[in-house]
Amino acid sequence: MSGTLDVEAGEFSTAVIDLFCGAGGLAYGLASAGLTVKAGVDLDPSCKHPLEANTGATFECRGVEDLTAADLETWFGDADVRVLAGCAPCQPFSTYSQSRKSVDGRWELLKHFQRLSLELKPEIVTMENVPGLAKQEVWAEFIAALRGAGYRVSWCEVACEEYQIPQSRRRLVLLASLLGPIELRGSDTALRLTVKDAIGALPKIDAGQASPDDRLHASAGLAATNLERIRASRPGGTWRDWPEELRAPCHRKRSGKTYPSVYGRMEWDKPAPTMTTQCYGFGNGRFGHPEQDRAISLREAAIIQSFPTEYSFIPDDKPVSFERLGTLIGNAVPPKLGEAIGRSILSHIEAVRKGDLAPEGQLDLR
Repeated sequence: MSGTLDVEAGEFSTAVIDLFCGAGGLAYGLASAGLTVKAGVDLDPSCKHPLEANTGATFECRGVEDLTAADLETWFGDADVRVLAGCAPCQPFSTYSQSRKSVDGRWELLKHFQRLSLELKPEIVTMENVPGLAKQEVWAEFIAALRGAGYRVSWCEVACEEYQIPQSRRRLVLLASLLGPIELRGSDTALRLTVKDAIGALPKIDAGQASPDDRLHASAGLAATNLERIRASRPGGTWRDWPEELRAPCHRKRSGKTYPSVYGRMEWDKPAPTMTTQCYGFGNGRFGHPEQDRAISLREAAIIQSFPTEYSFIPDDKPVSFERLGTLIGNAVPPKLGEAIGRSILSHIEAVRKGDLAPEGQLDLR
């Protein structure tokens, strides 16, 4: 029976279903921590290969609105502890999206995550998202619904660099459990990685070229003007450092002078900026390599997201698409954050097994 632990032997089985799984960053992190990932769900068929190749989970190409609790029950099987995880697409909670007057249907995705949580009532629910979501009414409703169903809920905003993710990225992490109080553990180390720690040892390549040993260590080409611009750029600087003739027409206007965070080089001794879906483009943010005259490669972007160097994003017989892979990498949950979430879940389960949790609201699993 699900939710029953073998206390004397200290053995228990786990099963994770990752909704909105993307390239498998969260699933890979949870699996690295020691959880068993059974399935990942996403509407994008290009997520199938990275999820299955790197986690061993089964990919389901479906919309969450079409899922039922019965579907999830089948995938969970008879695991002792079921974990429903996910990261609903965050675009509806961005500053740009909030300024629009039209209603975006993606706001409903969190509600479907809530529906499945309440219908299935897995032992543990976890969600990762952008911090801006916490300011929305839909978030407060989600928290209230979980608590009303008997979950103990905690959530917090975290700085990814605290979890050995070499980028300045802040995320919202929720953990909820029917078994008792649960919260995200702090990092096991105070070490914070820099850009040089992450990608300093990768082979040198030129703009528009790829490494013969790793076709994802490939950098987008640069037009002649942008090549001149990056050569005129210094790490941590802005386009304001350029000669006037290299500046883009929009930056010469008064309205464009307050946007310095494009056409920039990263700095070796600091974390990278937040990776986005366009992190492969020099003009799309501060994505210039610290010293080579090019934008960072796809592999470098993935490593900055904390994916291991051997992570497979596409089959060997498929061509490299900067746009497609940039989307997969930029939208991914950093695996190291997923691993921290997974370690927190396993520590929580161990505390339940040992009877170390406060008794209030706790289920008796013995």
